[in-house]
Amino acid sequence: MSDESIGVAVIGAGQAGKAHAAAYRSATTLYDSVLPPVRLVTIADVAERAARAAADRFGYDRHDTSWQAVADAEDVDVVSVVVANSLHLEIVEALLAAGKHVLCEKPLSDTIQSAQAMADLARTASSVARIGFTYRRSPGIAYLRDLLQTGTLGDVYHVNGRYLTSYGSDPTTPNSWRFKGAPGTGALADLGSHVGYLLEFTGGEITSVSGGRFATVVPKRPALASGALETVENDDYASFNAHFASGAAGSLEASRVSTGRTNRLEIEVFASKGSARWHQERPSEIELYLTDGPEAQRGNRTVLLGGAHPYIAGGLPLDTAGVGFGQNEGFVFQARAFLEEVAGVAGADALPRNASFEEGLHNMVLLEAGTRSAALGGATVAVNP
Repeated sequence: MSDESIGVAVIGAGQAGKAHAAAYRSATTLYDSVLPPVRLVTIADVAERAARAAADRFGYDRHDTSWQAVADAEDVDVVSVVVANSLHLEIVEALLAAGKHVLCEKPLSDTIQSAQAMADLARTASSVARIGFTYRRSPGIAYLRDLLQTGTLGDVYHVNGRYLTSYGSDPTTPNSWRFKGAPGTGALADLGSHVGYLLEFTGGEITSVSGGRFATVVPKRPALASGALETVENDDYASFNAHFASGAAGSLEASRVSTGRTNRLEIEVFASKGSARWHQERPSEIELYLTDGPEAQRGNRTVLLGGAHPYIAGGLPLDTAGVGFGQNEGFVFQARAFLEEVAGVAGADALPRNASFEEGLHNMVLLEAGTRSAALGGATVAVNP
């Protein structure tokens, strides 16, 4: 690290890039002050206006218009890569070769082959390479996992995950990179990737999938430059059933055309001693049902998340139940965990590490199994390592 401090850069000034940029700014305010000084160095984007605006907004020293400038910068130690999936491999390879610590957005890449190459690079790198599975940081999901791992909910029967959004509902939305690529690179990769890692975070290893289905319900969209209609190449909607190593069942559903559902990610677990549900529209609470006690007194309860639950106590300035928090805080916890790992902070007080590139590769292998199931008319397909 430079001068015993950590210099931070973000490549990509879009919506998620700004979430990373803001997260690094806030990460040092969480918990006790155990991190070395963090310098907010640069935000890079090929759109110069967006790069400058993000750098000014979040207090970064400068902006750049190429990722190469970040790779070459001697005052940068940590880099978030938040650009189109197809660009990840080239950028991450150069950053790791330059000795930078890399936090890459999901999915890890656009193909299994390039994701495997990235995992191989991370395995031999001298620096830290992680993928941001941001929703693992949601206190509600982390607590739901705790309920399962402590046996409070008992044995898992089935886990259902859905990520419903509406960003593709309007057929006049331009045909950006998100709508290009083979089936499985649309809603499944963008949204289903989150659901996939959360199904395994809560229910354990998925060994096979079945019932894969894709739908492209808006077949043409206007080109960004000319406005001429272009063919949408990938999936607006994706789903498949999951078969867990434990014998439990599950399901994954992802949509970018769920009109009225702006950003609804939902995980629901049913088990032998109860059930629990969390969804993004009400992120600071979970719904919990337990079978203990007299039957006449059982029922679903709403649990407000606060200091007794993961990530909250000592982390957020107002760490009591009922204050509320959401997806932005997940990025802050993620950035804090990454900075702690880079700085060598360890022990009981350190946050859980971010997911490895190997885990990012596995997430893509799971989604690929769903893609093959759809291509085979819903057939059962093994999730091969």
